[in-house]
Amino acid sequence: MKIISWNVAGLRACVKKGFEDFFTKEDADIYCLQETKILKEQTPFHKEGYEEYLYPALKKGYSGTMVYTRIHPESVTYGIGEEEYDQEGRTITLEFKDFYVVNSYVPNSKRELLRLSSRMIFEEKIKAYLNQLKKKKDVIYCGDLNVAHEEIDIKNPKENRRSAGFTDEEREKMTELLQEGYIDTFRHFHKEEVKYTWWSYLGHARERNVGWRLDYFITNQEMLEKIVDSKILDDVEGSDHCPIELEIKS
Repeated sequence: MKIISWNVAGLRACVKKGFEDFFTKEDADIYCLQETKILKEQTPFHKEGYEEYLYPALKKGYSGTMVYTRIHPESVTYGIGEEEYDQEGRTITLEFKDFYVVNSYVPNSKRELLRLSSRMIFEEKIKAYLNQLKKKKDVIYCGDLNVAHEEIDIKNPKENRRSAGFTDEEREKMTELLQEGYIDTFRHFHKEEVKYTWWSYLGHARERNVGWRLDYFITNQEMLEKIVDSKILDDVEGSDHCPIELEIKS
């Protein structure tokens, strides 16, 4: 089984940049998208054989998550029960026979860290939410988690020490989550590999590979034996993020 996660930075824009070709080529079972920026009637892409679950933000052209799946879920949950984040369409959960897939677009702390305190609350809420799910079955938590966890995950760590996505506070929240019995799957399988998933549009950052690893597949420890590999598809364009992939034993 293959699962893809991708912050598409606007699904309509990404479709114009080759999303359909990528979708067909990868032939994944589940696609988790973040920052879709669409309402249901604006969905620009449909694929025969896949069910679609969209969680749009109330604010038009902002945020939003979506899942395409060819495996019918047992249930679908929109949000985590917190209005501030749920009205932004940030988290959608699909329950399957053996595991949950939690597709999330974690809030950015913004310039001057204006949303850092709110972001800290989100981190606590999502951790509690994942822990509740983990009591029932395995959990796959994926998406744009908006943090470069370790210095290996960012090109210029010293210069970005107080930048949104690399503050001590955000990094510590990721550490706390992993200490609760979760695994950063890419780092587990590729301990020393330097790869990024996001590049600024400024300064030819992607051409120079001045990037950040902000996108993750996190699973509970018990699920690790079922995972074959976790990859970063950094040759795929169409967004300022690249897709990531999780392969699971069938």
